[in-house]
Amino acid sequence: MGASFPPPAPAGLSRRTLLRLGAASALTLLAGCDRQETLLLASRGDLPAAWARRLPSPWRSQLLEDPAQVLARAAAPLTGLLQLSDGWAGELKPADLQPIGTAALLQRLEPMAIPLARLYGPASPGPLAFPWSYGPWVLVLRSRPDLARRRAEGWNLLLDPSLAGRLVLPSSPRVTIALLGEDPERLRRLRRAALAYDDRDGLNLLLTGEAEAAVLPRQRVVALLRRDPRLQVLLPESGAPLSWNLLLRPAGPHPEPPLEWLGEALEPPLLPALLAAGWVPPLPRDQLLRALADFPAAIAALLLPPQPVLERCFSLPPISAAKRQALQRLWDGAAPAG
Repeated sequence: MGASFPPPAPAGLSRRTLLRLGAASALTLLAGCDRQETLLLASRGDLPAAWARRLPSPWRSQLLEDPAQVLARAAAPLTGLLQLSDGWAGELKPADLQPIGTAALLQRLEPMAIPLARLYGPASPGPLAFPWSYGPWVLVLRSRPDLARRRAEGWNLLLDPSLAGRLVLPSSPRVTIALLGEDPERLRRLRRAALAYDDRDGLNLLLTGEAEAAVLPRQRVVALLRRDPRLQVLLPESGAPLSWNLLLRPAGPHPEPPLEWLGEALEPPLLPALLAAGWVPPLPRDQLLRALADFPAAIAALLLPPQPVLERCFSLPPISAAKRQALQRLWDGAAPAG
């Protein structure tokens, strides 16, 4: 049976009443359009599930396979926010973005987050990113207590002959060069030892036993440490490059970001859950110490390293085209022969 037609209007309704009812229906439809779904795009593993579940309507998170797909969808009509690392965010032009409106939230963060909020550009017209999490790159070892005991050697452990063919390095040559410096011979030795350059799936290579060491963003391993005693994480005393997680607002007629939701990441009850999963907002040290009070000492020390070590960690701001080409030549020149 086909769908029935609506019944005719009662005879007692005047034409003016019918027009008024029609206008009300139109306003209801328009209101529904105004609440059209808006997407926060992130790649898998780069957005805490506990935080994403709290997104208010009409926002919804959508996970893509990798950051390249997030960038490709940046200008899509329903895309209202992007989650990208600072390295991937550098692929966007200022014209691709609009101010995200988080100036009040930025006042709660450590000063080191401010350049990231501007994407290292001028203070005007306002912050283009919300730097909600950061962490150093770390050396993760699988069943190598002998190397862990030599932690004082720092990043030089990467050159240990026993790791040849068992070492996973970052996908970014710039990060790897930042670890060991620009000495061509050291880079040549390191590249000969590399099994893969894959920080997104490097942990899987460790867990399957194909690799014994990997250089990874800290966040990727914290949640596993309690469950897998084979893993040990080293942050050398000399410090390390920092990896940042940023939320950005693409240009276009999108609704205002949900600022109250953004702020939830900076305080309980959500903050301890984010810390337990390895996500560390750039909050003042005393606030993080309070949030970590009930954590195991080793995990707390990894999430909030001693202040002198943290001060030796550093962000990687954009570089000139000439410097990029010089690093690329250095990297290519260190490639194994054949």
